[in-house]
Amino acid sequence: MFDFIRKHTKLTMGFLFLLIVPSFVLFGLDGYTKSEGTGAVVAKVDGQNILQPEWDRAHLREVDKMRASMPSLDAKLLDSPEARYATLERLVRERVLAAAATQLKLNTSDQRLARELQESPEIAALRKPDGTLDMERYKQLLAAQGLSPEMFEANVRSDLSNRQVLIGIASSGLSTASAADIALNAYFEKREIQIARFSAIDYVAKISPSEADLEQFYKANENLFQAPEQANIEYVLLDMESVKKSITVSDADLKSYYDQNIQRLSGAEERRASHILITAPTTALDTDRQKAKAKATELLALVKKSPDSFADVARKNSQDTGSAPSGGDLDFFARNAMVKPFADAAFSLKKGDISDVVESEFGYHIIKLTDIKSPKQRSFEEMKAELEADVKKQQAQKKFSETAEAFTNGVYEQSDSLKPIADKLKLEVKTAAGILRKPVPGSAGAFVNPKFLNALFSPDAIEKKRNTEAVEVASSQLISGRITQYTPARTKPLTEVKDIVRQRWLAVRSAEEARKEGTAKLESWKANPALAVLPESLVVSRDQGQRQPAQLIDAVLRADASKLPAFSGVDLGPAGYAVVKINKVVPREPSPEATLKQERNQVAQWWTSAENSAYYNLLKERFKTTVLVPKPVEAKPGSQVNSETGAAQ
Repeated sequence: MFDFIRKHTKLTMGFLFLLIVPSFVLFGLDGYTKSEGTGAVVAKVDGQNILQPEWDRAHLREVDKMRASMPSLDAKLLDSPEARYATLERLVRERVLAAAATQLKLNTSDQRLARELQESPEIAALRKPDGTLDMERYKQLLAAQGLSPEMFEANVRSDLSNRQVLIGIASSGLSTASAADIALNAYFEKREIQIARFSAIDYVAKISPSEADLEQFYKANENLFQAPEQANIEYVLLDMESVKKSITVSDADLKSYYDQNIQRLSGAEERRASHILITAPTTALDTDRQKAKAKATELLALVKKSPDSFADVARKNSQDTGSAPSGGDLDFFARNAMVKPFADAAFSLKKGDISDVVESEFGYHIIKLTDIKSPKQRSFEEMKAELEADVKKQQAQKKFSETAEAFTNGVYEQSDSLKPIADKLKLEVKTAAGILRKPVPGSAGAFVNPKFLNALFSPDAIEKKRNTEAVEVASSQLISGRITQYTPARTKPLTEVKDIVRQRWLAVRSAEEARKEGTAKLESWKANPALAVLPESLVVSRDQGQRQPAQLIDAVLRADASKLPAFSGVDLGPAGYAVVKINKVVPREPSPEATLKQERNQVAQWWTSAENSAYYNLLKERFKTTVLVPKPVEAKPGSQVNSETGAAQ
């Protein structure tokens, strides 16, 4: 079928045109917009599907935000299966809360939305000196995130509505002092113990496997000795950098850009001024403001008469505690660093001039301009390299969508080779060996992207060595690959992994021997405590574990202490076994009142968090929430394998 389409492209396009045009007439463009989302269903909330492409886009947005806020963050952490699953959980949470907000009719008013937008620091940074929003920069900021102003404001409105769902739970959490003290006393309780260790490593020299033992272990645990399927591939990557390389900018274009943007590129003028402030906030009574203005007017006459006394007058009279000790000096500042009335006055003065009384939201100012720092205008030649990079970046952003479309079509239309599209777009065909369907934990980059790997290891790609579709693996980054050599999964022969089999057999059997002797001692000492020969005692608690294994501390503090001394056995997994004698309970030491208050507040926060989580889980049930993607499970270090069944323990 697909071969026919590739060989008869024009005929197929004509046939599809006849089918599609009438359906536009019947159903309209909106129907196509709504149905464009296709892909595997990864979760369901309130009867609505969350699709793989939605998950992919949400994760790309998360990654972009994280990289922007923490450029030094290890990219491997962002591309891990755990990080991707966390994004899906957040997406599900948003849908659950949105469904609850709709059911509870928790709407956000225009006034509340406006207030939220006004308080946003990102938007505040886009305000002009006159306080109005720079709409052009606002649109550019949102466009970089793939949003229009309407989409962004709808998202903020939805987020505000969603917050209302849980705010009642968050604000009503309550934990009494007595309940908190019970929990704290139990948590910080100490116990005096003695420990007898039976370490697995001590038994390794006492056991030796036969050939039959190794063969039996190998057959029971073949899944441990698998060589996964893998492929050698060639691939082509289209990103912003590769598009930049294809762009050539003439000197004439650079000069024109320089002339048009010289003021912006040179930076803003800065001014240095000193001021005398008589405070009178806008909330003050009119009589108080009039008194403040009269005082400022009096001081203005004084400094106008003797300009050299400005610093002394400021030190004695200015109510700006930050600048008064230094004679009112405010150092250099840009226009947008000050409130508008102050900035307008300061930037209208000549060096050495003193302003009239200037009214602002803080009170009444007298301003003396002491210096002007004009931005250094760099020459065209000095800025040429910087200008070229800037222009190329802008042109690449405009050209990328066009190039991406050509890339997407090209890898499909000539699916037996990547060279034609690479030559057409001046891209490099690269190679990679040993690519796995399930990447090694900690890997990063395009080769851990699930969508790309699913396409790469699809039957069509494996059997016919066809190009994969163009897959978006990061913001403005498309990749297509094709398999050049495929090796299916296989069980490695015993001869190849014999040393590993021996090591695993020894680890399992030595831990078994340690447990066997440890449990025997435990029963013996319980029956006759006098037989127990134990090292010196130590005192442990949850916050002072004395470098003991966590499972040992947990077992000790959970043990019944109603009758002491008491013996308890603790399975330490691959490390072996421990027998613990609990001698006595050591009560918690009283905390200072300030510390106790802080601890009680922490318990209250935990309690509120638990209530919040319980309510959210109830909402998930109410709206029939299902996540269809298995949660990644990291293999626990040192997990042991049953020698008979091969099951992990």
